[in-house]
Amino acid sequence: MNQQDMMVKDECILVDKDDTIVGHSSKQFSHEFSSANPRGLLHRAFSVFLFDLEGRLLLQQRAKDKITFPLVWTNTCCSHPLYGFTPSEVDNPDDISNETVPGIKNAAIRKLEHELGIDSKLLNHSDIKFLTRLHYWAADVVTHGADSPWGEHEIDYILFIQKKVHLQINPEEVQDTRYVTPDELQSMMSPTSGLLWSPWFRIIAEQFLVHWWSNLRTTISTRQFVDVATIHRFDPSTEHMGGKGKAGPWLGRAISPYESQTDGRSDAAKIGNAALKQGSYGKVQIHKHSMLTQLSHVDEVFAALWLTYGAPLPNKADLKDADRRFCDDMLNKVSRSFAAVIRQLPTSLCMDVLIFYLALRALDTIEDDMVAFKDTPEVKIAHLQSFYRTGLVTDGWSMQGVGEGDEKVLLEQYSRCVSVFKSLSVGSQEIISDITMRMGAGMASYVEQDLGQGCVDVEAYNLYCHYVAGLVGEGLSRLFTSSGYETDRVAAVSRTLANTMGLFLQKTNIIRDYLEDYVDGRTFWPQSIWKTYALTSDLGEFAHPHARERALACLNHLITDALQCAQGALEYMSLLQTEEVFRFCAIPQVMAIATLAELYDNPMVFSGVVKIRKGMAAQLLLDTKSTGGLHKWFNIFARQILKRVPPSDPNAAKTRKVCEEIIALTDRNAQMAIAGNYAQALSVVASIAIVVTAYLVFAVDLLHQEGRFSLQPGLFSVFSSPSSGSNSKLISAAVLVCCVLYIFGYSIVSAGRKGLHRAD
Repeated sequence: MNQQDMMVKDECILVDKDDTIVGHSSKQFSHEFSSANPRGLLHRAFSVFLFDLEGRLLLQQRAKDKITFPLVWTNTCCSHPLYGFTPSEVDNPDDISNETVPGIKNAAIRKLEHELGIDSKLLNHSDIKFLTRLHYWAADVVTHGADSPWGEHEIDYILFIQKKVHLQINPEEVQDTRYVTPDELQSMMSPTSGLLWSPWFRIIAEQFLVHWWSNLRTTISTRQFVDVATIHRFDPSTEHMGGKGKAGPWLGRAISPYESQTDGRSDAAKIGNAALKQGSYGKVQIHKHSMLTQLSHVDEVFAALWLTYGAPLPNKADLKDADRRFCDDMLNKVSRSFAAVIRQLPTSLCMDVLIFYLALRALDTIEDDMVAFKDTPEVKIAHLQSFYRTGLVTDGWSMQGVGEGDEKVLLEQYSRCVSVFKSLSVGSQEIISDITMRMGAGMASYVEQDLGQGCVDVEAYNLYCHYVAGLVGEGLSRLFTSSGYETDRVAAVSRTLANTMGLFLQKTNIIRDYLEDYVDGRTFWPQSIWKTYALTSDLGEFAHPHARERALACLNHLITDALQCAQGALEYMSLLQTEEVFRFCAIPQVMAIATLAELYDNPMVFSGVVKIRKGMAAQLLLDTKSTGGLHKWFNIFARQILKRVPPSDPNAAKTRKVCEEIIALTDRNAQMAIAGNYAQALSVVASIAIVVTAYLVFAVDLLHQEGRFSLQPGLFSVFSSPSSGSNSKLISAAVLVCCVLYIFGYSIVSAGRKGLHRAD
C-alpha cells in the first residue's frame, strides 16, 4: 500500500485520556484536525529508541512522501498499533500493569521491519523495554500551513532497544538514518542546523531522553525509569499549535518527571551519587526495610541502641600519627561493616589487617573501574599486575581519575597508606605483598574476558571468587598465625578451609549484586547455570517480569551452591582460639548467611540490591562472639531457608539437603546458646529479684521500726502488717536465697565453660 492507502485502510486504536480503549478508526480520520475535532482523535502510538552496542541512538528522517510531518528528523521509529492485525496489537490493562504490552511490541517489530528492514525474526519481546506513556498533540502547521488539516494526538508508548541490527531502508517511509551520540544529537538539534524535528521528539529529548540515555544500561535492564501508572501529558511548543481546529494550550507545559520537589535537581543528576557505594553508586535501587518493619522487631531495636550507646565495639587501632588516622578514617568510609570488626582486633594485629584491607580495596577499585580504562585495558592489566611493587610500597604513589567517591579519594591519597604499611613488621609486609601480587595477577587475567554475560562456567566462577576473596582468607590466616594469636592449625588450612570461607562471602555478594553488576557491564553469574533457566542469551532477561519464575529458580540454584561452602566456613571457625579474631571472621560469615536467607526466592533481587534489616545486623554483631552464637544464627537462617523452599523448585531437594546438613552440624551448640541466652536473661531477672526481696525483708521493716517510713495501703504493707505474720517474709526470704543461689551457680557454670580467650 502507498501512504494514502494506509491512511484509509489502517485502523488506529482509539482511547480516552486514561488510555482505556473506546473503539477504532481509520488512520486518516484519527489524524484529521477540524472544528469538530480540533486535535483529531486520541489514539495509541509507540516510539522506538534503538541504540547500538556503543550506546548511540538511531535517528530517522521521515520520507518526503509522508502525509504528516514529512522530512522531519525523529527517533528510530514512530507509528501506531493497529486494530485487526494478527498477531494482535491490542493491549488490555493487565498487559500494561505487568509491563509486557505484547500488542505494542508486535506493532513495533512489524514497523521496524517495514520502515528500516530490520528482520522481525531477530527481534524478541524480551529485547524491548517498555518505560512509560506520554500524552501529547501537535498540528502539522509547519508542513501544511496555519489551517493544516493534519496532526498527531497520541498516547505514546516509549520503547527502548539496544541491539546490533542490519538496516535496509524503505525509501517510501524513511529519507535518511543516522546513529548519534548525545553530543552529536545536541549539535543536530541546534537552531543553526536548519534541520526540522518532530515536535514530540524535541520535547521527549529535552525532558525525558536526557535522563534515560545518560544511564542507558540502567534504563534498559532495571525498573529505575519504568512508570506504567502515570501518563505524562504536555502540549507542543506554540509553533505547532493551531491547525484547522484552531487548537490552543490544553495539557500544559512539558515538565520532566525526574525533577525533585525539594531541590530542583533531577533524579538523573543524582544517579552516580558518590556518597552511595552499594547499588552501583545510585544506579540501582537499594531495597531497604521500612521503618515500620524495623520497629516491629523490638529485640533488634534494643540491639541497635545497645550497640550504639551501651556496648559499641572498641577501636583498638594505634592512631599515633596523622597517616594512621587517615587510614582509620578511610576504612570507615569505604566499608563501615568491615571497619567495626577490624577495629576490635588485638592492638598488635589491628593495623596490619586494616592496611591489608585498604591495599586490597585500592586494587579492587582499579579492577572495578569500567570507564577510566575503557579504551586501554592493557593499562589496567599493568596496574593490577604491578601494584604490589609500585602502589603498595612507593613513597608518594597515587592514582588520579580512577574509582568513585571515597574509593577515588583512597587512590588519590594512597601514599599515606604506604607510610603506614612500611611501619608494619617485616612478616606482615611480606604476607600482604604476596597476597596483593597474586590477587592482582588473578584480577588481570579477567580484564579482557567478556564478562557482560557472566563467567563461562562454575570453575571460572570459583576461580574468580578465589582470586578476590579466597586469597584474602589465606592472607588473614597467615597474619593471625604470624602474630601469635592463632596456632599453626589455622595456617595449615589457609589454602583450603580459609579459601572456602572466602568463597562463601564472595558468592553471597555476587548473588546479591546481580543487577548492579549487570548495569556496570561486568557480571559473574556462571553461564553454565543461568543459561539453563533463560530463554535468551542475555542475563538481563531475569530483570523482566515475564521471566520471574525462571529467574527465581536460577537465584535459588546459586544460593544452594553458595550454601555448600557453609560447612567449610564453620569448620575453619572451630580452629580459632582468640575471641577478637573469632569475631572478626564470624561476623561476616553470619552476615553472609543472613543475606542468603533474605535473598532466597526473593524477586526483589532482580530490581535492586536487597539488604538485611539494620537492627538485625546490630543483633548479629552483638551476638556473634562465641561458637554458640555463630552456630545459633547459622541454624536459625538455615531453618528459615528450609521453610521457604518451593516444592516446585528444580533444586528443592539439594537446597533441603544442604540446609539440613547445616542444621545438624550446628544444632547442639545452637540449642545450648539459646538456653544460655535464656539463662543470662534469667540472671538479670534474678538480680532484680534479689534487690526487691532484700528490700522487702530487711529495709522496709527497719525503716518502719525507726519511724522513718510510713506505710500506705499497697504491696509493701503486706510484708509488715500484723495480719500477714511471718509467712510473707518467709516467702520473700526463700525467693532471695533461691535467686542468690541461681546467680552463684550461673557464675560458676559461665566461668567454667571452655571457650575463646581474649587477647587484650
